[in-house]
Amino acid sequence: MPNLRPDNPHPMAALFDPQPTLTDSAVRLRPLRADNFEALYAVAADPLIWEQHPNPMRYRREVFDIYFAGAMESGGAFLIEDPETSEVLGSTRFYDYDAATRSVLIGYSFLTRARWGGPTNRAVKTLLLDYAFANGIEKVYFHVGAGNRRSQRAMEKLGAEKVEERDVAYHGERETRNYVYRIGRAGWQSARIATRPAR
Repeated sequence: MPNLRPDNPHPMAALFDPQPTLTDSAVRLRPLRADNFEALYAVAADPLIWEQHPNPMRYRREVFDIYFAGAMESGGAFLIEDPETSEVLGSTRFYDYDAATRSVLIGYSFLTRARWGGPTNRAVKTLLLDYAFANGIEKVYFHVGAGNRRSQRAMEKLGAEKVEERDVAYHGERETRNYVYRIGRAGWQSARIATRPAR
């Protein structure tokens, strides 16, 4: 299992490109840029997005500043957009790539509430997981706050397995209790087959 500190730096790009542009009919993920701050904060300023998150104060600009700085430093952060209108929908990232175990984490994810309950979250995770497993990754991990039942249910629907509980310090933030979820290459392939539309 890799070192799961969210701010643990890894030279990801040496063996695994953590910032491709990924697109399907529902979403587009493109590398986050410094000039995306205002558009992304306009989404993040909704307090209800963070209600179940370990840090419910991220809607405040001074707190979101820390989140965004960590995103830029990570080298693996994405802006989530509508592929037709380029409307900003949220953000996510790859981080903590471990070449020895061929694993990576996906996290720091949030979406505008207008896209909750629909296909957008699964579309984002599907693009990231498909890309990771097509590019040498064997295991993907996720941190989910212990009180974040919404995200825990999303992990279960995705086919991820809860493997650990631990205290996690997100970038620039205090430690909070998190659940660690894992999904491997074979598990993801099975989940993809199970959700494939019948012909």
